[in-house]
Amino acid sequence: MYDFKFHSAFSVDDAAAKLAAAEDGTVMAGGQTLIPVLKQRLANPSDVVDLSGAGLSGITNNGDSVTIGAMTTHAEVAGSSDVSAALRSVAEGIGDAQVRNRGTLGGSVANNDPAADYPAALLGLGATITTNQRDIAADDFFTGLFETALNDGEIIKSVTFPNATKAAYAKFPNPASRYAMVGVFAAQAADGVRVAVTGATDCAHRGPKLEAALSANWSPDALDGVTIPADHINGDIHGSPEYRAHLVVVMAKRAVAAAG
Repeated sequence: MYDFKFHSAFSVDDAAAKLAAAEDGTVMAGGQTLIPVLKQRLANPSDVVDLSGAGLSGITNNGDSVTIGAMTTHAEVAGSSDVSAALRSVAEGIGDAQVRNRGTLGGSVANNDPAADYPAALLGLGATITTNQRDIAADDFFTGLFETALNDGEIIKSVTFPNATKAAYAKFPNPASRYAMVGVFAAQAADGVRVAVTGATDCAHRGPKLEAALSANWSPDALDGVTIPADHINGDIHGSPEYRAHLVVVMAKRAVAAAG
């Protein structure tokens, strides 16, 4: 680990000011990604600004939607009666108990790991990310491998998830890391069907073929004729591109069946 200056932020404005004053600063949410990266000397920030005291946790059910603070942990989401069953299932399946009690919604979303679970939920429900500068639609947020639409110094404050008529998440987890080899979030709402896929490509994305089939017939059987090309699909020792492409349809069927 390289040397750096550590700061505690007591508000979002305080965190933004400390970031702006740093030569090459970064923020820390739960630290579940940042700390290992620092330990392995894969990053060398001049300053680390801790957001744990910035007042960014909490869950508010607004009737038509639920707003979750960026520093709300996965365990808090999983245990909240104000959160839909679909979102609770996403949080319940992240890592292990230790990770769920430290890792945060905002940290996961900002990191945008290609196999993370929350990005699929944001895309599947058409969520809105609120930062200290603006509101960003989930469709515009995830831009590439560990890349997002966040500007330098921009801090996620909360994420608002619209309610859906039916929704569920299904993933095929790596047995060691529990990251999604492929995960699919499927939702049916008043404005139509949304399906989002994680783990299959460089970042979470919408599945237009899946959405078209399910818009015509909300049923697992509607996906029988759908095939996903293996081009641009991830491949590694855990699964070939062809295997993951097949898993996309399998997980989509499971998600629709679970949603009812």
